[in-house]
Amino acid sequence: MAHLYTEGLSVGYEGVPLIRDISLRVEKGEILTLIGPNGAGKTTILKSLIRQLAPLGGAVRLDGREICSISGKELSMKLSVVLTDRVRTELMTCREVVATGRYPYTGRFGILSEKDRRIVREAMELVHIEELSGRDFMQISDGQKQRVMLARAICQEPELIVLDEPTSFLDMKYKLEFLSILQNMSRTRRLSVILSLHELDLAGRISDKIACVRGDRIDRFGTPEEIFSDGYMQELYGMTVGSYDERTGDLELEPVKGAPRVFVLSGGGSGTAVYRRLQREGTPFAAGILWENDLDYPAARALAAEVVSVKAFCRIPGSALVRAKELIDRCRQVICTLDADGAGEFYGELPELLEYARRQGK
Repeated sequence: MAHLYTEGLSVGYEGVPLIRDISLRVEKGEILTLIGPNGAGKTTILKSLIRQLAPLGGAVRLDGREICSISGKELSMKLSVVLTDRVRTELMTCREVVATGRYPYTGRFGILSEKDRRIVREAMELVHIEELSGRDFMQISDGQKQRVMLARAICQEPELIVLDEPTSFLDMKYKLEFLSILQNMSRTRRLSVILSLHELDLAGRISDKIACVRGDRIDRFGTPEEIFSDGYMQELYGMTVGSYDERTGDLELEPVKGAPRVFVLSGGGSGTAVYRRLQREGTPFAAGILWENDLDYPAARALAAEVVSVKAFCRIPGSALVRAKELIDRCRQVICTLDADGAGEFYGELPELLEYARRQGK
């Protein structure tokens, strides 16, 4: 039996369904991520799972029991929540905010035992906020508040944690740290995690399952390998400008239109930064000769006016060499991002193309 699952769930506001017939399943120790465009209803789904919104139809079951039948005290021992809603406190230190996560276990007066204080301390150490212990919660940054609220949720010792865009206010270091903590807890403590994310690259890395919210339904539900198929993300988000590569997680702007003025000899990831610089400068360019499994190929395909490419692991045919020379003839300049002397073994045609470009004075 799944740890949490939904049956014919419909959610919305004021009796108007926003998303219908939602089927989600998360097992103990799994991470489920909701993705989809802004306004698609991810937060509405999360709020309905945690009883903040009443479902318009269907049911949410936790360990086989309808979640609406579980008492508030018992539910708070099983489930903790970190939402994007701004929490306002009055003269509370960060430690005191974290300690509120122990209230389901304390008596009526909320007096912490030595065990409670130890759990508070361990939770703060786990998310690296010990130095914030005595600071006023309202005087710290949004990113720091997010980490405090995670520590508070961990203090509840839940079986399931629900988070709405938990990385929104975090810098690169703390995004990875935050998600690493969740991943480690899911593995070591069998903690189930349901969250929404905008960062598709992170969703693909951390999730066991992904649910794609589109229109009035869950459009796809499955593993990252099943979800991130070629072209689906652009369809899901209705992208009309730029491109997204599901294999690399690279998001690229529109290519510069027009006949190429620069030819870039590149490969092995050495050319991507040059492609992006030329795009920023408004210079149309061609790139090659690239195998289709080369690190540079996704960015070249997205940004270049033309790419001379060959199938992975195949010999470079004479036709590709001829086309590269034709493009060199038409371009004003040739940029080589590879070491011509050391790359011959892997890029056998590079010395020939470089010599050809030199003879053309480019």
